[in-house]
Amino acid sequence: MKKNEAYLSEYAQLCRKADELDPALFDKYEVQRGLRDKNGNGVVTGLTNISRIESFQMIDGVKTPCEGRLWYRGYDCIELVDGFRRKRFGFEEIAYLLLFGDLPNEHQLKDFQDVLAAHRTLPTNFTRDVIMKAPSSDIMNSLTRSVLTLASYDKNCNDTSIENVLRQCLGLISLFPVLTVYGYHAYNHYQNDESMYIHRPSKKLSTAENLLMMLRPDKKYTELEARVLDIALVLHMEHGGGNNSTFTTRVVTSSGSDTYSVIAAALSSLKGPKHGGANIKVVEMMRDIEANVSDWSDEEAVRAYLKKILNREAFDRKGLIYGMGHAVYSLSDPRAQVFKGFVKQLATAKGREKDFELYSMIERIAPQVISEKARIYKGVSANVDFYSGFVYSMLEIPLEMYTPIFAIARIAGWSAHRIEELINMDKIIRPAYKSVMQERKYIELEDRV
Repeated sequence: MKKNEAYLSEYAQLCRKADELDPALFDKYEVQRGLRDKNGNGVVTGLTNISRIESFQMIDGVKTPCEGRLWYRGYDCIELVDGFRRKRFGFEEIAYLLLFGDLPNEHQLKDFQDVLAAHRTLPTNFTRDVIMKAPSSDIMNSLTRSVLTLASYDKNCNDTSIENVLRQCLGLISLFPVLTVYGYHAYNHYQNDESMYIHRPSKKLSTAENLLMMLRPDKKYTELEARVLDIALVLHMEHGGGNNSTFTTRVVTSSGSDTYSVIAAALSSLKGPKHGGANIKVVEMMRDIEANVSDWSDEEAVRAYLKKILNREAFDRKGLIYGMGHAVYSLSDPRAQVFKGFVKQLATAKGREKDFELYSMIERIAPQVISEKARIYKGVSANVDFYSGFVYSMLEIPLEMYTPIFAIARIAGWSAHRIEELINMDKIIRPAYKSVMQERKYIELEDRV
């Protein structure tokens, strides 16, 4: 073996030579890269009755950008949030809706809350033997490992009947906050040399309340904090079915795999920085702006720095203003619109009005800066990640938990899509790839150059 692993550089060059394809071939064979056409529209790969996104309308036969809308089982997500936000926590109620197709009545909601509460207990010694054995700063990896290990404790792991899969999904929905928070505390203790806190979840608290209670050393939180986190969870629960992690859920489900493997695959998809890690980049970018712009109220100074970011002269030099734009939405992301009002309330309560004003300014001027730099065919606006990272920072949630919180919300949507796929599954999802390789004759070893 070559010394100092220099072989990896050589092997990597061989990979590039063998695998790099001529970009013109994708046009020649009409390959829709990323399952999207040239206008950014997704290729239809299935049907769903779980959710729907609207970002365009047909007006006089012309596809025209419109304000974004998101429906869960036929209900506008904004109306759903307005319906519960002043009266009760909504995560459990909307999880019921996604799983079973209808909003629960009071009795059904109470029973469902009790079912979730009953599933919040980990197997004996699981925290010690699994979560604390190999702590990692990558809490998504810790969560994925825990999910796969839970399969070893399930005698009916491979049973794909709807009843059994539903049992498994309800267990994972209930346990994701526990696995995430415990995973973070184990990392924080063993790698950051901080105190260890293992607070047991309460059967009387909502998912959002439990998450904050288990995370904080003193278990304390305000009602406003819990309600804003609850709304964040609801807005991240589901998104149209065409996102990468949900499609992964469908693909792996179609192979006949077990629930734990399916959800582990979805988690692996979500942790990618192009999918679930966007709000972390927003927070990091905002910290960079705050450090490099002396007067946050100076719109021209902020605009000039955003141009530097876009021109790859500042921040991470990737030319992206994070939190702006979305693969589907054009004029607005409805999740960001409904979230903004609650963010302002929390910022006022936390004494961070100045930060909120900076976020609001950037939300307004960033689309202008982007449109000056590049032609935008469908418009650009702030997405939900633009504000969610700010919310998590105000809730004193560590960066390492931002993407896992996304998972805590999205597990409800993944579960609904897994069940829908099982009920309607006909064939394994197997997309086609066009081979462009050249045929070659075999060469004897001694004759190879």
